Amino acid sequence: MAPSPLGQAALKWPPLRYARRVGSEVAEYKVVDAPGNERFEIRAGDEVIGFTQYKRRGHLIALIHTEVSPEDAGKGVASRLISATLDTSREHGMAVLPFCPFVRGYIEKHPDEYLDLVPAEFRKDFRLPAGAG
Repeated sequence: MAPSPLGQAALKWPPLRYARRVGSEVAEYKVVDAPGNERFEIRAGDEVIGFTQYKRRGHLIALIHTEVSPEDAGKGVASRLISATLDTSREHGMAVLPFCPFVRGYIEKHPDEYLDLVPAEFRKDFRLPAGAG
């Protein structure tokens, strides 16, 4: 097995709590929460091709950093990962703190779907509109 471009941490497989499949014309991806590594991972088959790192505290989830393998950059993989991460956060009643610039930008581009996940009192801190939600 070749080393992962995402580092040794990508090779660890903790018990997974839930997963979501996201398809495209090119490939089928699966997004899973890997709580032992404090991240959501996006996989193509068995290969981890990206992740978004998080920290949880109570009902808050801080999304800190998103990374996609160089081979998959520019293919919408990060957007699929963040969409599934935000949907899962909503399903679990989590409020989102988008420290990762990519996550913040994704929420800004999709305010009708995701702005309400960011608590109104923190939106200014993340340069997000007060908006509805």
